[in-house]
Amino acid sequence: MAGHAVSERIMRVSSAMTPFLRFVGDSAWSRRDPRDPATCDYVFGNPHELPLPEYVRALQANLPPRDPNWFAYKLSEVEGRRVVTESLRRLRGLPFEEEDVFLTNGAFAALSVALATLVDDGDEVVFVSPPWFFYESMIVASGAAPVRVHVDPNTFDLDLGAIAAAITSRTRAIIVNSPHNPTGKIVPSETLEALATLLREAAERHGRRIYLLSDEAYSRILFDGRDFPSPTAYYDDTLLIYTYGKTLLTPGQRIGFIALPPAMRERPVLRDAILAAQLTTGFAFPNALLQHSLAEIDTMSIDIEALQRRRDHLVAALSGMGYEVTVPEGTFYLVVRSPLGDDMAFADVLAERGIYVLPGSVFEMPGHFRLSLTASDAMVERSLEGFERAVAGVVAG
Repeated sequence: MAGHAVSERIMRVSSAMTPFLRFVGDSAWSRRDPRDPATCDYVFGNPHELPLPEYVRALQANLPPRDPNWFAYKLSEVEGRRVVTESLRRLRGLPFEEEDVFLTNGAFAALSVALATLVDDGDEVVFVSPPWFFYESMIVASGAAPVRVHVDPNTFDLDLGAIAAAITSRTRAIIVNSPHNPTGKIVPSETLEALATLLREAAERHGRRIYLLSDEAYSRILFDGRDFPSPTAYYDDTLLIYTYGKTLLTPGQRIGFIALPPAMRERPVLRDAILAAQLTTGFAFPNALLQHSLAEIDTMSIDIEALQRRRDHLVAALSGMGYEVTVPEGTFYLVVRSPLGDDMAFADVLAERGIYVLPGSVFEMPGHFRLSLTASDAMVERSLEGFERAVAGVVAG
């Protein structure tokens, strides 16, 4: 029978995800026994300890129905929008309005909704490499063409020259992730200010608005007392995207939001458009229980100081063994240069010792690997001898 079994678009989406799909489907990590107590799993930002007790209590307290509509269909409910608005006013210092907050089932959905709202077939969306796994595939799924630009290889800051060169008359949006997964770089305010100027000038030159999608998933995971500057303070046409799954370390509990800054001129048009996109991209709203609990969970957080201590311990230990480690300013992650040029092969060497890491080839940093600081302290201690033996074996040849 002639024709494809699936759409050409989803085949392109799948192709863009090939490194990730191959890793999760056929790797030493995919074949591990997750119940093995000796396993040291650094691959993803998953919890390896029980969740915050206060988080569990909040869900338990809001589970019993208080009226017949307790578990009815929920869009972006007024109470939740009010919580987020007050939080944003406090954290971002801008007078956000409730009608410009759209509750989503995580940042994943928020990004899909934003792209569905903004782009047409043939538009271009710029994204920064090394990227989060799914930026390229989600851009392809939206009908737009992904345009990759690399960070500065020395500082991991945005390469403004590369971004300027990538913008064309077809550019509709750019995705900026800060703090940056995987490098942990916080894009500094001076870079954001220069980026805003660049985007305004490009939009004027090409006669069309260019939106900035600001992925701020890790904006509350900051180390060494650092502050987080948001693009919303510098560029009016920014869509702020956030998820609570990182701060609470509950990635399976999907709640986040899109927020439009008060200086955005097109807010009235985008309000209806975003709602339409949410309704047609798989009902992209948080479930009822999470919305009822948002007032309690908004200010909760995992222990960032403990996460920083884990970072410092791993950086010191691995550096002492001879590894080259990038010290993150935020996020969950450490990027380490692989002692072998083949990062996939070195990941297998570590896997033989019960240590599972994410090879850099999966996230466009070949020759490196990534560790998640969400591993437990017990995992870290168990893994240190294996890390040392692995690098020693490479050096010995």
